[in-house]
Parts: sequence; C-alpha cells; structure tokens
Amino acid sequence: MPGESDGWIEVVTGVMFSGKSEELMRRVRRAIIAKRTVQVFKSHLDDRYSGIRHVSSHDGEKIFAYPVSTSVQVAEQVKGDTQVVAVDEVQFMDDGIARVADVLADSGCRVILAGTDMDFRGEPFGPMGPLLARAERIDKLHAICVVCGELATRNQRLIDGKPAAAEGPTIQVGGSESYEARCRVCHEVPSATDAQGTLLG
Repeated sequence: MPGESDGWIEVVTGVMFSGKSEELMRRVRRAIIAKRTVQVFKSHLDDRYSGIRHVSSHDGEKIFAYPVSTSVQVAEQVKGDTQVVAVDEVQFMDDGIARVADVLADSGCRVILAGTDMDFRGEPFGPMGPLLARAERIDKLHAICVVCGELATRNQRLIDGKPAAAEGPTIQVGGSESYEARCRVCHEVPSATDAQGTLLG
C-alpha cells in the first residue's frame, strides 16, 4: 500500500454471505490496535441483526457505526483528525460516494469500503463500479452456492422460496430468508411472466 502519510481506497466486495462485513470489522479493529483514529459509517437502510448503529456480521459480531443516508453526510461527519474511514453496505449509497472516497484518500485517509458488487439480477450495484475503478486495493470474497456447492458469485433473491422476477426493485434489504448465495450456473432471474409460469411465444 502507499506510504504512511498517503491515503488510499480499498474495497471489500463480493456476494452476500461471503464475509464482507467481517473483513471490514477485522481491518477496523487492526487499525484501532495500531492507534489510528477511525470512524465507521453504514447505510441507514441496513437495520438487520443489531440495528442501524452497528456494523454486524451474520454471526452476531458488531462494531459501532454512524448511520448515513447520503455521501454528503459521510463527508460532513468525518472529523479533521480521522485517519481511517470505513463504510459498510456501500452499495446502498448514492453515486457521490465515489467522489467523497477520492477526496478523503487525497487528504491522506485510508478509506475502507465494503459492499455487494452485483444486485440480484447480476448487474453492477449502485456506485460499486466507480468505486472498484478508483480503488488501490480490491478483495473479492466468495460464498458457497447453496445449490451445487461451488463458489458463489451471485445473489439469488427469493420470494416465497422461488427466484424473484427481474422487474422487482433493486434495493430490498434482507437476510437468509430473502437471499441465497449462488454460482453463475445456478443463479436464476426470470422475467415477471416466467415467474408466474406463463410460457413466452
């Protein structure tokens, strides 16, 4: 990574259930041990597990985080002496988060971002594309496909246990009751008519 006084952007990304939040928390804890001044943020949309004031893993670990709705709120709340800025569930942020990350890195901050890179359709999720393009370091994590056991790279949204139609909303917060990790082959995104069982001509 760059020198001690240089800033940079690192992105932890990948499918749901792959350990992104755990990895963000691990890096934050190491930064605290190294006596860095750290601020952690998370999207206010994610209130799973332990509410909006903590970053939480699926197994219950958590650290305090400031809930934010916009990239402007991140920029406004970063203190002048902060050396490390971490943002979890960054895919829910607006496109301005890429510019905020750049400004923070240019000012000497280490910026740690964790987020799902693809939505349930398999398309780039929110600002993740621009963030990945700007990052000095990228770590893509994988889960295990619940269907075949191979490496999972896709988020399978489920409604009543069946694959959700492509026409659904991009953002729908949920856990194992609404999503599964799947590989490319086992990932299914039917159209609305397919999901209703109607044959297309």
